[in-house]
Amino acid sequence: MEKTIVDESNFQPSKRTFSLANLKDLRKRDFGILVGVQILMFSAIYALNNFRPYFDEIHFQRMETLPGRILVFFLLATLTFQVLFLFYVAYLYIKYKPIESVSDEELPVCTIIVPAYNEGKLVYETLKSICQSNYPKEKLEIISIDDGSKDDTWDWIQKAHQDLDGQIIIHKQPRNRGKRHALYHGFTTGKGEIFITIDSDSVVEKNTIRNLASPFVVNENCGGVAGNVKVLNKKQGIIPKMLNVSFVFSFEFIRAAQSSLGFVLCTPGALSAYKREAVMHSLDEWINQKFLGREATIGEDRAMTNFILKQGYEVKFQRNSNVLTNTPTGFKTLHRMFTRWGRSNVRETLMMNKFVFTDFREKNKFGARFIFLHQWLKLLLAIPLIVLMFYFLFSHPLLYVSSALGATFIFSSIQMFFFTKQYNFLDALWAYPYSVFYLFALFWIFPFSILTVKNGGWLTR
Repeated sequence: MEKTIVDESNFQPSKRTFSLANLKDLRKRDFGILVGVQILMFSAIYALNNFRPYFDEIHFQRMETLPGRILVFFLLATLTFQVLFLFYVAYLYIKYKPIESVSDEELPVCTIIVPAYNEGKLVYETLKSICQSNYPKEKLEIISIDDGSKDDTWDWIQKAHQDLDGQIIIHKQPRNRGKRHALYHGFTTGKGEIFITIDSDSVVEKNTIRNLASPFVVNENCGGVAGNVKVLNKKQGIIPKMLNVSFVFSFEFIRAAQSSLGFVLCTPGALSAYKREAVMHSLDEWINQKFLGREATIGEDRAMTNFILKQGYEVKFQRNSNVLTNTPTGFKTLHRMFTRWGRSNVRETLMMNKFVFTDFREKNKFGARFIFLHQWLKLLLAIPLIVLMFYFLFSHPLLYVSSALGATFIFSSIQMFFFTKQYNFLDALWAYPYSVFYLFALFWIFPFSILTVKNGGWLTR
């Protein structure tokens, strides 16, 4: 991942506008990609419509057999479940409201933990943004841990300690042991009522910390809070532009819906907060976690979320608690990041199976289980759907491509309209190339993650 600093002032969510001035701001290459993808999708829909009689004849011949009927029933049942899930998530999203900040007097004492490994100057910018937060200084404890970096990260941490009037407690691990162990040092030495973890390639806004801490004051059963992760380096290329739309949908729609149940599945490493008691109750199990006989070295954020949910606590999402984080700019780093996320998702979905059908919480158990079943559905269908995809790709290539692009267009439009409502139309159009990019270049990630779930390498370090 490129270590590029973008000032947080560059992030100003714009209102919905569409003008010639906005259009000229797009680079010609980017605009060409947007237009090309739109043409590709509309062509696919046109082809599907015009060649439909031919497709129907082929399908009815094949579907008359028993295996064909079973396949049709299986696909229809899956589609029905997905549609029901989408409507349910939309209902939960409508119910969602972020919690407004409480007063300075009510705010809890927080320990902010910033682990860093080979981040260079980025960690300095991260720590500076934290120190500039609109939060009572006497209620903030900031700990930065260098996890055995091989570059000048430790120098920048020391510089932050000096320049920021000693507000930061610094520590250097004797050797690289991984992010989980760096966080463990912060958890075991921090004195705060609330632990907040922030990645060292991220920048927080002035009200981020207070908005993140407020749910713990309002709701005694709140055990964790997920921050709202946005793309810091979206001007660095096509991939960050696409991820910018994907992140907004993932956090401001999906996690917002999960938050209505108090059942957010993952508190992101870029910005999360945890109640001290909840962390301490599961800390030993978390640091010593194993999966299939191997030490769990990735997905520490998803694992901590699971341990907190297991205790019966609610895990919330705060849309008004923004963090801007660096994202990959190249395909290699991107697919490795997604593979790491995929493996931890598989592992923690399996782990969640141990408690989600028990009496683990007082309310919203049905909704939580429905969310979980959707996770299981994705897990169970990932490999069979890949097999079906290749079958249709080789047996009926035109049918597969046109159908896949048509479905992609529909799903992308949902993301596009959501992003447009929240921000602006031009950036929202990147939902289309991202979906096509994922369809043809990243479709293999989750099945591969399932087959290699035992591997625990960080991959992007």
